[in-house]
Amino acid sequence: MTEITIRSGSLVEVDSDEVRRVATGLRILAAEVGETVAQMDAAVHLIAQGQPSTFAAVLDATVLRAVLERVGQEGAEIAEKVTSAAALYEAVELRVERVAAAAAGDTARVGIIDARLARLWAQEPSAVAAADFALEHRPPAHLDLYGQAFVGGQGLGPMNPWLMFPSLYGVVDALRLGAVPAAARLVSEGAVPVRVSPVAQAAATPPSSLADAASRIPSAGAAQVRVERYAMADGTRQFGVFVAGTRSGGASEPFDNRSNLELYTGRRSASYEAVGAALHDAGARDGDVVHAFGHSQGAMVIERLALEGAYDTRTLVSFGSPVQADVGADTLGVSVRHTDDPVSALQSGGHVTGVGAPGSFVVERLADPAAGFHDLRMPAHALASYTQTAALIDASTDPRAAAVRDVFTALGRAEAVDATEYVAERVSLGAPAGAGAG
Repeated sequence: MTEITIRSGSLVEVDSDEVRRVATGLRILAAEVGETVAQMDAAVHLIAQGQPSTFAAVLDATVLRAVLERVGQEGAEIAEKVTSAAALYEAVELRVERVAAAAAGDTARVGIIDARLARLWAQEPSAVAAADFALEHRPPAHLDLYGQAFVGGQGLGPMNPWLMFPSLYGVVDALRLGAVPAAARLVSEGAVPVRVSPVAQAAATPPSSLADAASRIPSAGAAQVRVERYAMADGTRQFGVFVAGTRSGGASEPFDNRSNLELYTGRRSASYEAVGAALHDAGARDGDVVHAFGHSQGAMVIERLALEGAYDTRTLVSFGSPVQADVGADTLGVSVRHTDDPVSALQSGGHVTGVGAPGSFVVERLADPAAGFHDLRMPAHALASYTQTAALIDASTDPRAAAVRDVFTALGRAEAVDATEYVAERVSLGAPAGAGAG
């Protein structure tokens, strides 16, 4: 089983101002060391004029002076390197911000960024050049998929179905539909009537880990949504929602490819409405705390739910989502994606910088290193494969996983838990929508 990589975003975020403050502190220390060396020179000169018995003291002081002088020189050199590093980090940040501003048509912001880059170039030309080189030579976002295309399709010639990957993902990367901005909202093209029916209700226990939570996402059977209610010791209640991926179930299936396309292109879908209806039927109301877990299309639904829903979505865990939403600072976001998963590749790497509350992170793993014809079944996208990755996160000693562990610890203190699974279906405009008995 391949290892996981945990990080905060496509690029590592660094506070360039804080780095500059470190450089300033180093310069101050180097200057103070220089003053100490000067004082020692004066002291050694006085001691050397004394009795022969002071020779040992003069020798010790001379050795110490040499050490301090070297420390001061190295401190000054490190300060210069740290200053250049701060300029490099800032240049990368400005380049990324400029792309976003240009895409949004914010010409005023583009002008401000260009002016800052020009000043930075005048101050630290080598650092800005290094930043541009780093951005231009980043590894391709879909490198593992391209490797599968090459190895798995050998001998197929022009019939190789993987040949479309580079051009397809080139368009996806250019459109940037996989990174959903904070201000984005789903567009409604009219009513999307759905009906949800509870099919299984039982007492339960809260999830104790990411793997446990992933295992609760419906995969077998008719249900597409599971809602858990947690009665907390302080008298409040919280909800957990677990949402399945795409299903093939005929015209009445809300979790179909039509909903996939609608959600990915920013339109309200029947699957999105179904999750809202299931939560409402379970008793969730505006402002209630929700912990959301989803796979594939279900992950895309909860990304949007956290971004624009009326609930207090405290936790968002997405497995193999085609999108990553720029959720607010109150939502702990965990985005789990496989580098050889064609579906999560639709994110195009997601947001360049970290999104969500402090403690949010992205996890990546090469799930199926052996390329071949079996990749047509997309094993890297399977929920079972993502559940394995969740177990690796649970076992990780990386401190960034601590925040999500705290979520499960808190849910473990619930005094009572019950779970309901729902089957959702599209209904005609004339039929009653919402929750029903079947």
